[in-house]
Amino acid sequence: SDKKFPPLSVTMQGIVPRLETAAKTDDGDNRKKVCVGDYTINSRSDRKGSSGLSSLEGSVSLISIVITPRNIEGKFVHHLLRSQPFQEEFYRYGKGIVADLWSTNYSAMKNILLPIPTLQEQRMIAEFLDRETGKIDRLVEKQERMMVLLKEKRQAVISHAVTKGLDPNAPMKDSGIEWLGEIPEHWALCQFRRLIRKLEQGWSPVADNRPIEEGECGVLKLSAIKKGIFIPTEAKALSAEVVVDPRLKIHNGDVLFTRGNTPDLVGDVAYVEGLDDEHLLFSDLVYRVSCFSALDSRYLTMWLVSTAGRFPIKCDARGTSMTMAKISQEHIKSWRVVFPPIKEQEAIVKYLKTETVKIDNLIAKSEQAIELMKERRTALISAAVTGKIDVRGFQGLENNLVGETV
Repeated sequence: SDKKFPPLSVTMQGIVPRLETAAKTDDGDNRKKVCVGDYTINSRSDRKGSSGLSSLEGSVSLISIVITPRNIEGKFVHHLLRSQPFQEEFYRYGKGIVADLWSTNYSAMKNILLPIPTLQEQRMIAEFLDRETGKIDRLVEKQERMMVLLKEKRQAVISHAVTKGLDPNAPMKDSGIEWLGEIPEHWALCQFRRLIRKLEQGWSPVADNRPIEEGECGVLKLSAIKKGIFIPTEAKALSAEVVVDPRLKIHNGDVLFTRGNTPDLVGDVAYVEGLDDEHLLFSDLVYRVSCFSALDSRYLTMWLVSTAGRFPIKCDARGTSMTMAKISQEHIKSWRVVFPPIKEQEAIVKYLKTETVKIDNLIAKSEQAIELMKERRTALISAAVTGKIDVRGFQGLENNLVGETV
């Protein structure tokens, strides 16, 4: 029995203590023992890249293959078997009945031929890759921290604008709401039910899990609604036999609100713009909100994205399983919204569009930089473990890596 050994997870980052998100069973006997220095790889094709040399003692699920390196440098094995060429070869040997999911057995894995240099060169390659991938990983961490700060700044800019306004000298008054604090004296505060003209729920017809082709209609995925931004490409094509109800078609200027999702994502909102035609429907897990003229739809979107706007959403999210929390129409109608006169709403929307675009561009640049660094890391490992670059006497080669490994 391996019950006494702590459970481990096999991840893209290597072997770690079992993640909270990992599937858990009571069958502790049905696991594989892992010792320090063992190499473990997840055999399922949808877990490609989940592997590594273990620095921990524990146990893993039966879906993983556990190997003890012999007559070979363990740290070299870690890089070699995590390299892209090996991963592609490993899963090529897999078998399964599902088109996009198969597993590779050790009986097939042991037939894979490996390029093995001398022990001395194995150690040199491992030391080189430890050092160089460490540099890249630190740069990636810096960019990821930068992205977190940028997203926090975006949220703060929106939240300040829709609760305090753009005039720093405006007289303030107590809102009477503890979590909201002071608001400009001339702003109004009232329940949504007095501002919403119509609140509609969508419909989820039979849809194919494929992109929409020209001339087809589609139903939105929840991923189409993201922090105020509408992403029309996130949709599934409707089956040809489905009769489309024209009342469910989305129009430019609509405000869409997710009524069901995970607790962090439920109540996400988007303002619809940029649609060339009306070929998309909103689904059963989405509300469409129409406002009276006192409330600008774009301003409402920004309010629901703000920290103040999300506070009641987090309080009211309900569900038997908190992996899928839901918001009712009565919840929405009971929420309170702070808003200035319509002209000031329009000015705030214009200001926020300019400011959030600047921040979003910086976030996109960080994402691109991270992607390039990860590609560089992958190329570096593949080149080193397959002998495409000679790491003996390495000095300054990282500056020329891209050109040498294309």
